[in-house]
Amino acid sequence: MKIRILLGLAVALLTEPLFAQNVLDGVYVKENTPTRQVIPYPYLREADVMWSKRIWRVIDLSEKMNLPLKYPSSKSTHDRKNLIDIFMDAIQEGSLTAYGTTDDEFTLPTTMKEIESRGGARTDTMRMQRPEPPYEEFDTVIAREFSRDKVVAYRVKEDWFFDKQRSVMDVRIIGLAPMVYAVDEFGNIRPENIKLPLFWIYYPEARKLLANSEMFNRENDAERRSFDDIFQKRLFSSYIFKESNVFDRRIEDYRQGINALLESERIKNEITDMEHDMWEF
Repeated sequence: MKIRILLGLAVALLTEPLFAQNVLDGVYVKENTPTRQVIPYPYLREADVMWSKRIWRVIDLSEKMNLPLKYPSSKSTHDRKNLIDIFMDAIQEGSLTAYGTTDDEFTLPTTMKEIESRGGARTDTMRMQRPEPPYEEFDTVIAREFSRDKVVAYRVKEDWFFDKQRSVMDVRIIGLAPMVYAVDEFGNIRPENIKLPLFWIYYPEARKLLANSEMFNRENDAERRSFDDIFQKRLFSSYIFKESNVFDRRIEDYRQGINALLESERIKNEITDMEHDMWEF
């Protein structure tokens, strides 16, 4: 009898890890998004591009429509990740290349250490005084870490063009750059609320990663879209802050306040009108 009890306990201890590994948090295994393939762009010849315009825009994560790009907070759930976690984890493991912020032409790769330093991670040495006699002074090291939750916006570089072969106005995203607020030497946000890019991601390289990462759907948990779907279908809110021009200047260089927003809308309407002008009715 004792031998049977001991054998039963041994079998239970050996099989317990197997049952633990088969725990399913849900009612089915998700196979759609993790195995999805990237839909290739239609072939485009230079001779078919009748008109094109390069645009830079900003996706503000404080806007309601863009909240699925910001949440969940870093490492708060295993079900899904926010956009900055997807980028940073891929950069850290070496499956995605990050480029510096000196230019947006993807010429100079950057490292994780440089990214964190640009985001505010650094080590400071401060002079402090002991609270007890003889009250002597000593140096202490204070380490400031970079938090991914500091990302407040994304900069988008894209090309709009009219393809006469397909008779459509199309857009292709070239790059994405997460942005944080500029801070002073004490880590406080500057009063001007200036946003600075952390690094640039070449979007065609990141498409496979984004296509296999699902994003929250407010209406239906069974029909979550991928991040690539969101960008390709333009399911985000943004404003234009620069268009290609002879002076290479931004809108804020010649328009301020409400006039800058009106200028952004003017550029957007100009692209729409260009598409309409290509047709005859």
